[in-house]
Amino acid sequence: MANWQKYAAEVYGTFVLVLFGTGAILASGGEYLVVAMAFGLALMVGLFTVGRVSGGHFNPAVSLGMFLDKRISLNDMLFYWVAQVVGALLASLALAYLASKAAVETTANALGGLEAFKGVVGEAILTAVFVMVILVASKFASYTKFLAIGFALLAVHLVGIGFTSAGVNPARSLAPAIVSGEFGDIWVYLLGPAIGAIIGWVLYKFIVTGDTDLTDDVKGMM
Repeated sequence: MANWQKYAAEVYGTFVLVLFGTGAILASGGEYLVVAMAFGLALMVGLFTVGRVSGGHFNPAVSLGMFLDKRISLNDMLFYWVAQVVGALLASLALAYLASKAAVETTANALGGLEAFKGVVGEAILTAVFVMVILVASKFASYTKFLAIGFALLAVHLVGIGFTSAGVNPARSLAPAIVSGEFGDIWVYLLGPAIGAIIGWVLYKFIVTGDTDLTDDVKGMM
């Protein structure tokens, strides 16, 4: 598979995820169940379409987890990040064109009354669970693994929307912030998922693979 195909697949998949997911926020007025289902189903659509091309990350936190587990190179991770932000940005721009810039602002992640530190903790927990699911499910040979991953994102949103608005994806969080020009607590949605990806990988290594000594893994990244 050519590198450009992988990066194009990440642009496309992230575009679908953010367009359908955040688009559902506008279409439903923010109805929890509708939004959660939209994100989960949109992820499945992207995975079944181009998952076999790039691995179907569509999320910088997922790419970080895959890099930590040595499934992709540092170079690929960085290019995946760029592709994911581009895809998410195109989706938010499309919504701004179809609706308005002000409408896109309402799709941005927000903490509401939650303290920033609690927001980071919440995002880290939600992302850790999601990344661990992906690290396990992506090893399955059957394409039903895409269902497991999609349902995991749906569950994350069902719980997370009421607390942190369920960012768990820096590209998804950045795009509406860039388009609307309102960045608010964006750092929470960058730091939390990054920490969560690391925790998810550590849990995967400890619980699933039984590797309790990560020294060699850490040295291999340097």
